[in-house]
Amino acid sequence: MKIDPEYIYQKISEMYPNAGCELDYVSATDLLIAVMLSQQATDVSVNKLTRSLFRKYKTMADYASSKLTELETDIKTIGLYRQKAKNIQMTAKIIESEYEGVIPSKQELLEGLPGVGRKTANVFLAEWHKLPRIAVDTHVKRVASRLGLAMPNDSPEAVESKLMGWYPKSEWIRLHHRFLHFGRYFCKSRNPNCDQCPLASICTYPDR
Repeated sequence: MKIDPEYIYQKISEMYPNAGCELDYVSATDLLIAVMLSQQATDVSVNKLTRSLFRKYKTMADYASSKLTELETDIKTIGLYRQKAKNIQMTAKIIESEYEGVIPSKQELLEGLPGVGRKTANVFLAEWHKLPRIAVDTHVKRVASRLGLAMPNDSPEAVESKLMGWYPKSEWIRLHHRFLHFGRYFCKSRNPNCDQCPLASICTYPDR
């Protein structure tokens, strides 16, 4: 079957035209911390936690100077909280000591920070700096695979590369949000809404 990426994007865009970041933040520090916390956690749970967290920790210096055990307690409601607390503190210390408290805006520098992989860096750069990026999480990867835009065994980096090849740079940020919303709320991992899906005829999901 011939892949029609424009048709796929048109239909998903019609369903989620206003899709955007669902993490609550005010500053660049807030955003980076929220994205780091969101790894293997829902945005809802992160937002619930950060209501109090962001009142206590306002700058990278606050995270860098915190006691690790206290930071662990402050984020204990989130999965993998011990490792996340360690990564957040280490990242904050590096930003304070090497970048004068300013979060770097270069991809390779961001990816070099503890707990900041390519997806987290892409989300931060796209959301804060409006740089064209496609952050591939489990939802985006699933949607791309089911609709033939990538292969099931592709790595997130491979999916990212293929999506960037299918679509113009001007759409990358919007595409990320729309694919994510489509995967999170409609084309779910289990029990996707195949009966109501406008793309069912080209989907590879076996049980549709």
